Amino acid sequence: MDKQHQRKVAIVGAGAVGSTFAYALAQSGLANQIVLIDQNKDLVQGQVLDLLHGDPFFPTVSIREGESADYHDAELIVITAGSAQKAGETRLQLLQRNAKIIQSIMKDINQQNPTGVVLVVSNPVDVMTHVALQCTNIESNRIIGSGTVLDSARLKQKLSQFCDVDVHNVHAYMLGEHGDSEFAAWSMANIAGTPIDEFFSLHQPQSDWHQIKQKIEEDVRNSAYHIIDYKGATYYAVGLALVRIAGAILRGEKSVLTVSTLLNGEYGLDNVCISVPCIISNSGVTKVIEHKLPESELNSLHTSAQTLKNAISKLHS
Repeated sequence: MDKQHQRKVAIVGAGAVGSTFAYALAQSGLANQIVLIDQNKDLVQGQVLDLLHGDPFFPTVSIREGESADYHDAELIVITAGSAQKAGETRLQLLQRNAKIIQSIMKDINQQNPTGVVLVVSNPVDVMTHVALQCTNIESNRIIGSGTVLDSARLKQKLSQFCDVDVHNVHAYMLGEHGDSEFAAWSMANIAGTPIDEFFSLHQPQSDWHQIKQKIEEDVRNSAYHIIDYKGATYYAVGLALVRIAGAILRGEKSVLTVSTLLNGEYGLDNVCISVPCIISNSGVTKVIEHKLPESELNSLHTSAQTLKNAISKLHS
């Protein structure tokens, strides 16, 4: 089958996130081929068999266990493999363990001369995206991290609740690190073209909007910790966020998503992978949208970038 039409996705890691993504992707009809790759052969065989039993209910799709050779012609390679985040553990504490895993996977990918886009999901995702870039000659626009796509969805959901507006009509972004230093770009948030501050003041003038914004931002930032405390891991919403990114790549949508990408002077930042609004298509990031952030938000972005650079420096110490 011609690559343009096969829409093949290779998922590295058949654990909770990888298998949930495969399940959601199979239902979406976006991919014609889904291959799961994992060192744990029993796990990957079990996941594939379980998914195959859903064949009568999916749009037509081939699902099978994959191998390294599948990296060559996959339109999208999604890396979810890595150590899980434990209760009370920050994403940055996963650093050393997952860096070695990413380096090993990228070595296998490089040997197959891949032609598609590599999407890194393993946490801490911004640092792992940087690690992946250091291990390859693949163009930087074709190696991206899932970034704050999920965090931005969480922000939209919270704003939808408070403003009593359908979530699909809320436009807002979390920027920076996918982690503790991320922040809400309130200057970019709007409903029907109306800035979020103005919208809220018109519809709920008696409420303390400043406090509500702080609470929403804090809730979004701490969402993963709460879910991990409750049930041990996050996977449903992130699986859907990955389907959204996959759709932009497989369909060449030119969608705007806050993926983690290597900046080269944008926002005054260099040599760091961080989440900002990007146009995503079948070649990965086609353009970084450099919004004119107010000074406070630009400072937050630079603080977040420094947090990530400090983490990266620990890998080399």
